[in-house]
Amino acid sequence: MNNSIEALNSKVRGRIITASSDDYDDARAVYNGMHDRRPEAVVQCMDSADVMAVVTSARDSGMDLAVRGGGHSVPGFGAIDEGLVLDLSRMNYARVDPVKKVVNVGGGATLGDVDHATYPFGLAAAGGVVSTTGVGGLTLGGGIGYLTRSVGLTIDNLLSADVVLADGRQVTASDYQNEDLFWALRGGGGNFGVVTNFEFQLHEVGDVVGGPMFFEFDDAQAVLEAYREYMMHAPEQLGCFFGWQIAPPLPFIPQDRVGDLFCVLVPCWNGPHEEAEQVVKPFRDAAEVKAELFEVMPFPTLQSLFDDAVPKGMQNYWKADFITELTDDAITAHIEHGAKTPHISSSMHLHPINGAAQRVGADETAFGHRDKNFAPVIVGMWDDPAENEANTKWVKDYYDAIHPHSGSDGGYINFMSDDDDDRAPANYGANYERLAEVKAAYDPDNLFHVNQNIVPASN
Repeated sequence: MNNSIEALNSKVRGRIITASSDDYDDARAVYNGMHDRRPEAVVQCMDSADVMAVVTSARDSGMDLAVRGGGHSVPGFGAIDEGLVLDLSRMNYARVDPVKKVVNVGGGATLGDVDHATYPFGLAAAGGVVSTTGVGGLTLGGGIGYLTRSVGLTIDNLLSADVVLADGRQVTASDYQNEDLFWALRGGGGNFGVVTNFEFQLHEVGDVVGGPMFFEFDDAQAVLEAYREYMMHAPEQLGCFFGWQIAPPLPFIPQDRVGDLFCVLVPCWNGPHEEAEQVVKPFRDAAEVKAELFEVMPFPTLQSLFDDAVPKGMQNYWKADFITELTDDAITAHIEHGAKTPHISSSMHLHPINGAAQRVGADETAFGHRDKNFAPVIVGMWDDPAENEANTKWVKDYYDAIHPHSGSDGGYINFMSDDDDDRAPANYGANYERLAEVKAAYDPDNLFHVNQNIVPASN
């Protein structure tokens, strides 16, 4: 144990886990099994004081610092070789004020933690589509999910954030405190500090009508065309993403169709339950639904529906874009490469980001792609590292086929892989220069660089 880490023993309440610890391998493991990194230590912070001590230690010692919330980062940003991992997973509280409809969330909480706390009050926070996702990473990147069209991105519902800065201080950022920092946190990634507490506005969401609708792959063009047209003007209480899915062995899947490739729509209707069938009628009119689990269910159930399909430890390689229009040529490319989907956990998901998300100006937050209507992501996930080359090639080939039709160089930073560093300026869009200036003000030495990095502006 080096001297800097040894000195932390008297400064933190959380455990300091090193290579000599029995649970070192578990503590250093991240969601993406491709990344097998060996940090000097993992510090499981218990509170803001621990976070401040770890940040100060990393800064003073010159050690590389990785910050881990939910650990879901595909590039494996939650771990680093020979550096220090600041693990927030013990700070996973979610405290609800049902009168103000507000929740305070610890920096290490997952969407499942928040859903568990908010659902009994008939409330929900704007989140994603998988309950094991970390709130911190999701939020700082923007936050796309089932509720985006109705209440906006996760960042559009962020009221304040407590942030430990590179100099070791904790400050609060909001619309009336450290406003430039608050602007940058909303879409600028983990570039500006460690968020120990998020305060979110909640919304009335209890039981929704949702779940997957499976269509024959041969009907994909009709389904995609109907989806493209309808999602531009559908009621905003409807969230819905499109994807490819090799049918898993589930009760609602006919036994003789398990293992077949389908195209899938996953609606989430947060309106009157009796209106749900009318709302999804354009989807049913596009083609025959072959299997479905579209029914009334608690919102947390929908948000955790796919958790088992995307467990921790699998091999992950993703590519993403933003698009304004899903063109006919893009649909052709999607179908060509979707037909080659290699694994039951691999897919392409097409997320709508219009509606309420577009009523926020591109310069009001750091998320600079408010004019885009969809966020496609090619999700490569598989078990066997021996298949890495072939499956990575599928993702790259798919991306190369659809990117010329995107009309955008940028993509959602939470969908990036570890070879997408050069895309950072395009991913942050027109706000990149302003972000670089805020970075220079709050982290001039780029302590927080294990991320989709923003280089501090030079003076």
